[in-house]
Amino acid sequence: MSEKQSLMQRNNVIRAAVMGANDGILSVSGIILGVAGATSHTGTILLAGFAGTLAGTVSMAMGEYVSVSSQHDAQEKVRREQSLALKQNFDGEFNFVQKKYEDNGISEQLAMQATREMMTKEPLVTTVRERFGFSLDNELSAKDAALASLISFPVGSILPMLAMYLSPKSSREWLTFFAVAIALALTGYVAAHLNGADKKHAAVRNVLAGIFTMVVTFTIGSLFR
Repeated sequence: MSEKQSLMQRNNVIRAAVMGANDGILSVSGIILGVAGATSHTGTILLAGFAGTLAGTVSMAMGEYVSVSSQHDAQEKVRREQSLALKQNFDGEFNFVQKKYEDNGISEQLAMQATREMMTKEPLVTTVRERFGFSLDNELSAKDAALASLISFPVGSILPMLAMYLSPKSSREWLTFFAVAIALALTGYVAAHLNGADKKHAAVRNVLAGIFTMVVTFTIGSLFR
């Protein structure tokens, strides 16, 4: 396995873990605050949170597995089709790659040289990259992504339940609200760092999504008190 592929694999696992923890925090905080709006009974609130944790853990893990597996299936289909295309019309594939380089501003001579070198070394990888925009060398692990979510979702869900359980009864909803907001800012920041996105914007967006979720669920729960 190349160093680049290893990095891609690690980043995929970290991404799945961060998103799993983020969803655990957001989903379970919405559940327990919704129930807290309807009842002050701590056992009922935590039971609802625990049930949400179990359901969310399975859902996230299976979602990651199915998502990455579907990506693998699509890439495998492209691999088969492009392998056949190279066998049946190698010159046509060669000309496609060369013309694409020329259209991007590379001189005809340099485009010809680059195409010849890459098509001699890795024709399948080259044509898949230029035709479909992804690399066959960077396949991700569905099992690793699923395992990361399987672990991180319940870890994330612990925070809102602990905040609810340990806080004074008179202020536990507010303390849970603020603890969740801080945690969501952190996971939003980390996710943006991994994706190369604007960290401040991602953190604020994540917190706003959490606030909206908690306010809506608590309000609806309060209607049944």
